Amino acid sequence: MTPLPTQELKRKAHELGFAFCGVAKAEFMEPEARQLESWLNAGNNARLDYMANHFDKRVDPTKLVPGAKTVVVLGLNYFPADETPSLEAPKVARYAYGEDYHYVVKRRGKELLKQLQEQYGAVEGRVFVDSAPVLERQWAQRTGQGWLGKNTLLLRRDMGSYFFLCELIIDLAFEPDGPMDDFCGTCTKCIDACPTDAIAPNGYLLDAGKCISYLTIELKESIDDSFRQNMEGWAFGCDICQEVCPWNRFSKPHTDSELQAYPELASLDEKAWLEMTTESFQKVFKKSPLKRKGLPGIQQTISFIKKSD
Repeated sequence: MTPLPTQELKRKAHELGFAFCGVAKAEFMEPEARQLESWLNAGNNARLDYMANHFDKRVDPTKLVPGAKTVVVLGLNYFPADETPSLEAPKVARYAYGEDYHYVVKRRGKELLKQLQEQYGAVEGRVFVDSAPVLERQWAQRTGQGWLGKNTLLLRRDMGSYFFLCELIIDLAFEPDGPMDDFCGTCTKCIDACPTDAIAPNGYLLDAGKCISYLTIELKESIDDSFRQNMEGWAFGCDICQEVCPWNRFSKPHTDSELQAYPELASLDEKAWLEMTTESFQKVFKKSPLKRKGLPGIQQTISFIKKSD
């Protein structure tokens, strides 16, 4: 069967609010598999044990969707108009300002799959948003929707790196897009700016155990004292390597109502966070990514960074 043209697919994606849409052939990811294996063997996943699980599915989409022919990669802009919660301690990563992106993005991905099924008939597929064994940034690179920068994030010349990714793995064949060149050049701003040296000296490699986002979100234990002077006021996540990236000067604020920041977030200073009750937290942030860490965890981190003042 001749692969279908992608114009209609991309039009549907843009109508659903996605900033970009790219297509790649669903196949075993040989070079990416070798890179992932090397990264895991070096222990760079720290205690992110799930990264070592389902290795075969992580590098072969046909293991996730039997008969898969296409991987569709979608991007949704989340750059906020008001960056107040990321400017003064306790800082919150910009992705966590509004409703949990897993739900927002997945709803739209499922709607796109539904529209494809309505147009083409019995299309089998699944929608993934950062919660399954899918190498989403690598797939985005394969579809030509960006390149993996020295900070290991997907970068685009037209909008930097503040966007969520979503993947549709389907058994319908579309014409694949080609990959994009790397435009990091000789720039080392992300490497130089990382206060915990989480990015390798030459870039393109991240030690998750040193990353402030890992320390403030994923780590279940207390943060090691060796990081106390290097947290830069971040209480949940970290955007330093994005803030200094020259390509993010092209970031434009989104106008997505579902991703609007919680009004209370900008006014929460250290005192307000530490005095907040669980009841208030659950009421205000009931649909927020902040629930992943939970109020006790966030307060523990704030107390930790407070001692470094």
